[in-house]
Amino acid sequence: MTEEHLTTLLNAAEAKKDEKGWVAASDGRLFTLYVAFNGAALTVSRVEALRLDGKLLHARTNRGELYLLSMGDVYAGAIEGPTATSRKAGFA
Repeated sequence: MTEEHLTTLLNAAEAKKDEKGWVAASDGRLFTLYVAFNGAALTVSRVEALRLDGKLLHARTNRGELYLLSMGDVYAGAIEGPTATSRKAGFA
């Protein structure tokens, strides 16, 4: 992933940076990052905040896990919709 790709992903999520340098998507949205290295794949889901440190991408999940990823190994990212807070009565 290039910095331009990451910036586009963050802009699409209307992400905001906090005082500690973490960038989080608006409206409780979460990210999913897709990573691959030497034929091994990793999907990092439920990422609530990201922070770029040189060529390292720090990804913090909503369960408190912290992933340190090489930007060169991240090849895609997705933005999950806002978390549903209530269900409507009736049939859908």
